[in-house]
Amino acid sequence: MSLNKNTFLLFLLLGSVVFSQENSKKKDSITNLDEVLVTATRTERQLSSLPLPAQIITKEQIKASNSIRLSDLINEQTGLITIKDHGQEGVQIQGMDSQYTLVMIDGVPLIGRLTGDFDLSRITVANVKQVEIVKGASSCLYGSEAMGGVINVITETPTDTLTGNFYHRSGTFNTHDTSVNLNLKKKKLSFSGLVNRYSTQGYDLDNFSEGRTLNPFNNLTAQVKLGYELNKKTSLTFLARLFHQKRKEESVNTVLPIYYRERLDEYNSQFKIDHKFNSKWDASFELYATQYKTKSYSRFTDNSIEDGNVFNQLFFRPEVRAHYKPNKAHSVIFGGGLTHERIDRTLFDIKPKFNAPYVFAQYDVNPTEKLNIIAGARYDAHNEYKSQFSPKLAARYKITNKLAVKASAGYGYKAPDFRQLYLNFTNPAVGYTVLGYFETAGGLQQLYNDGAFLNQQTGSQLVSLQELNEIIDRDFSDELRPESSVNLNFGIDYKFNNQLKASVNLFRNNIRNLIEAYPIVGRANGQNVFGYRNFSKVYTQGLEFNTIYAPIKQLQISGGYQLLYAKSVEAEEKFENGEVTVSNLVPGSPVTYTLRKKDYFGLANRSRHMANIKVFYKNSAYNFDANIRGTYRSEYGLFDTNQNQYLDKFDEFVEGYSIWDLAINKTFYKKYQLGFGVDNVFEFTDPRQSDTDVISINNIPGRIFYGKLNVNF
Repeated sequence: MSLNKNTFLLFLLLGSVVFSQENSKKKDSITNLDEVLVTATRTERQLSSLPLPAQIITKEQIKASNSIRLSDLINEQTGLITIKDHGQEGVQIQGMDSQYTLVMIDGVPLIGRLTGDFDLSRITVANVKQVEIVKGASSCLYGSEAMGGVINVITETPTDTLTGNFYHRSGTFNTHDTSVNLNLKKKKLSFSGLVNRYSTQGYDLDNFSEGRTLNPFNNLTAQVKLGYELNKKTSLTFLARLFHQKRKEESVNTVLPIYYRERLDEYNSQFKIDHKFNSKWDASFELYATQYKTKSYSRFTDNSIEDGNVFNQLFFRPEVRAHYKPNKAHSVIFGGGLTHERIDRTLFDIKPKFNAPYVFAQYDVNPTEKLNIIAGARYDAHNEYKSQFSPKLAARYKITNKLAVKASAGYGYKAPDFRQLYLNFTNPAVGYTVLGYFETAGGLQQLYNDGAFLNQQTGSQLVSLQELNEIIDRDFSDELRPESSVNLNFGIDYKFNNQLKASVNLFRNNIRNLIEAYPIVGRANGQNVFGYRNFSKVYTQGLEFNTIYAPIKQLQISGGYQLLYAKSVEAEEKFENGEVTVSNLVPGSPVTYTLRKKDYFGLANRSRHMANIKVFYKNSAYNFDANIRGTYRSEYGLFDTNQNQYLDKFDEFVEGYSIWDLAINKTFYKKYQLGFGVDNVFEFTDPRQSDTDVISINNIPGRIFYGKLNVNF
């Protein structure tokens, strides 16, 4: 179904809802509450007064949309989209990949990036109070991995004597999500507990790929949060979280089937002491430890090739921070800590360790009632790469009660990860090799000794040992530097009235020392040996527009749009200089065309246009709510298809598409709620059309029907 028809149906529904409400007797004005977030400044700040690009997904929005995983929520936010890569669904923010976004739960970082991306689908939202998103470089507070932004999942904290709920949702593909929450607060003690189980039979979009598009799996999340007030000034918090997942696959679409199984275990523990010295001073001390462990095993059914892998990562961080607020106009936060990481991985020859002490400080000041300035910086030392200094400056000026402008500039960085430094992997079935930076010299020497470059038919070497050493001296003489980015934002907030407000934000990220894998040398089997090194500069830039309209209390309409350009500076120069060509534009024609700068599309997996619209309706008189949510993504390229190494307008692209979701909920007797919904109402899919079709989408399964039951007690 075309985008135009989908849009028409949406606005037909919207018009009906608005008409019915305008003719109702009750016409209450919208109630605006200032949303409070802590991620952007590590202190409580009203979202509406923040000089940084940030947003909040509230508990009410999460419940109304019937979302069950964090990835479901992220895909509906302006400028955010989850991209499936290496089996992981990582988030893209302002055109920057998942590896540059720090993901946290209750302010502490999550680990487990086997391929660099963080899989948001492994996080349940069953006990989430709100999700806070900060866009742009945030290394001034959070260090590495926050180069592109931060996502902080805030879980529930008990406020009542005893509350709880049971939740179950079942849907298409035999998908089930079940949760039990229990919250207790009694005098000085508070308790919050969650158990969540998620399972699916997966799906298969085509008959050309080996195995299913998504294989069956199930996972379990359990979390306990304890709080205790020692006295009026001192409180203790303890959090423990477990995530366990199993996945099994047996491919039957090949002549030689493959058997695969995987087990994932993640543990998180946090202990924190908060103390308030007086009305001006307070401090926190925090100990955090987490472990992420996977075990996988695969083999061909004839036992010709058998492979097992272990990935075991440990992260430990003590941190102390203090907050000084002498008056309403001034606020200072400063602190320091140490991050310790170590990893044991089958594909590594050693068990590397990272140690990185750090200090940070931030000054939040209101020189006048209309002006707010935030200045901060962080210094990170490291045992394996160059120390980093990450400053940031942001300001917001309230011109009138309706109009405000804001701007920010910050430096972000991402350190080379374990994989980019220590990987030593040869695919047993295909035959290619990937070497981490520190493994390159020894790995190439070993491959040479093992005959990887020896032509078995002629007995000659494709490359000599001297030539390999020359490659190493040329490409690996300098250390692998951290990737870095200078992030700029300029925004305007305008409040037309209590019912309508809008904002626009212009952004640019100048990224340097991009770390990429590249083919070092060819092997005798026709495959390559790949390595990692710093490459040229890239940038992402564009604008974001958001608006919220609530003509009456029961109805809220919101929309957003992102325009994005993501390009390589080196590629732009080559196109401009006429160094990029393309042939075979006309089948059978030998003519080669020289491409121009305007023919260059940009980086892979980035859409020029993305948009969303959400319509939420709530009828308190009948305890009923409904919503429809739509997202649009314009065309994008996955990789070069005309053999000139760049994405240009003559490559094959994934066509633009829209997804529409519908949710309806009805509450009975205050405690019981039944819900029904349809995700991907118009059943958009883009499966492979043949075994040679490589331009397709494999993470959108088609229409999903579901029903839910929620019981509060």
